[in-house]
Amino acid sequence: MGTMSEYIPKNKNLKRPFVLAAIILAMFMGAIEGTIVATAMPAIVSELGGFSLYSWVFSGYLLMNAVTVLIYGKLSDIFGRKPILIIGIIIFLIGSLLCGFAETMNELIIYRFIQGFGAGAIAPVATTIVGDIYEKHERARIQGYLSSVWGISAVLGPALGGILVQSVTWKLVFWINIPLGLLSIAGIWFFLYENIEKKKREIDYPGAILLTLAISSIMLILVEGGVYWPWASVQVIGLVLFALIALFLFIRQEKKTAEPMMPFEIWQERSILIANIVSLTTGVMLIGLSTFLPTFVQGVMERSPTVAGFTLTAMSIGWPIASAVSGRLLAKIGFKATSILGGLSLIAGSLILVFLPPEAGPLAAAAGSFFVGVGMGLTSTSFIVLIQSTVSWERRGIATASNMFMRNFGTTVGAALLGGIMNLGLQSYLDENNHSGTKLTIDSANQLLNSEERARMPAEAVEVLQDGLSYSLQNVYLIVLLFAVVSLLLLLLLPKKEKEA
Repeated sequence: MGTMSEYIPKNKNLKRPFVLAAIILAMFMGAIEGTIVATAMPAIVSELGGFSLYSWVFSGYLLMNAVTVLIYGKLSDIFGRKPILIIGIIIFLIGSLLCGFAETMNELIIYRFIQGFGAGAIAPVATTIVGDIYEKHERARIQGYLSSVWGISAVLGPALGGILVQSVTWKLVFWINIPLGLLSIAGIWFFLYENIEKKKREIDYPGAILLTLAISSIMLILVEGGVYWPWASVQVIGLVLFALIALFLFIRQEKKTAEPMMPFEIWQERSILIANIVSLTTGVMLIGLSTFLPTFVQGVMERSPTVAGFTLTAMSIGWPIASAVSGRLLAKIGFKATSILGGLSLIAGSLILVFLPPEAGPLAAAAGSFFVGVGMGLTSTSFIVLIQSTVSWERRGIATASNMFMRNFGTTVGAALLGGIMNLGLQSYLDENNHSGTKLTIDSANQLLNSEERARMPAEAVEVLQDGLSYSLQNVYLIVLLFAVVSLLLLLLLPKKEKEA
């Protein structure tokens, strides 16, 4: 089995800023995609139709992203970061170009799958390149820059999406990626140097196929289960059995192959195992905040969508600030203490949301959001720096990708789990407390989110719905708080000193 070594050119101080700029462009392109498309979707649906397929425009992209992230991570360890990242960006750009030419919702969904297939390479490989070209003491600061990209995209995305849709066409929401992607490819092509030892490498094709089948099945269950398919349906049960068989065959394949797609020994490192499990629990928290906080601010506090968006922007501001600060904290107090500070901030933010009364106003909601963002920034940056210091170059790609996959998986699990808890809580409250004389269901909550429809509803019905929504969302945030507590307990188990690769 061949070995590899990273190659950093002698004039690295000249080249590294250009490589970093190219990576930031690629990350920005992937990060802004979610927020900018969400803003444009009403215009897209009005032109293409197919409202019933609305959620698949997002689910298809996220599904392919989650499925491919581990495979790209491993391929970058085999063939080097440069070719894999460039291939990923090219596939993403092809998908973006096609999305703009979509004439039906079905076409758009297929092209979003292609986009997602390319996007799976961007975040893990770009983050791994930072681990390769920067020294350990520099990595936290640079990872902070990468984290700030997500914060900037969260603020710019909705505004940019709105301007493009209103002033030009929704097609530009996808086509704006093309110049960004081409600039990024040029920067990586001309300024990133790698010296990969030319030896024949075994590629674990069976492992890659089995992993894809297993993850696709699990993600499909979590995306569609309880929405289009009842949990006890033939489709869900069949997919569960299929996923279990694929996972069993995957584990067996990985144990016997020379170069496994997922080297299980990296999970035997206590620090990596804990970092990955906490990434899953924080992923659940992340989706709980971003999905349900705007609903509370709009439906219960009766504020505008813009104000509701502001409460989430607070998280997007807290995250990059904490990521930038974590560089100094890691140097002064170490990765364990920095991670624990992040865990305490997650609990503080969750507590604010659990005890958030409707009359508190959006600033209180934004405060809870901000503290969760700080917690996410401190923990995620600590984890990436920790993982990249713990493993060798040959494992850095898959180790980084496994951490990102666990957070993606956590958001998918969280969407299904917390969505079910909210619906169950709201329906049970309405069944017990609806004396308004108006038939109210879970779908009646849609009217709360529209100020004109809300004004036409009887006052008593509005009050019952708002109380029910407040009650059900409090249940959601109790679960979010529980995940925050679990995260902190796990962080306390981190070793005091990181293991050097």
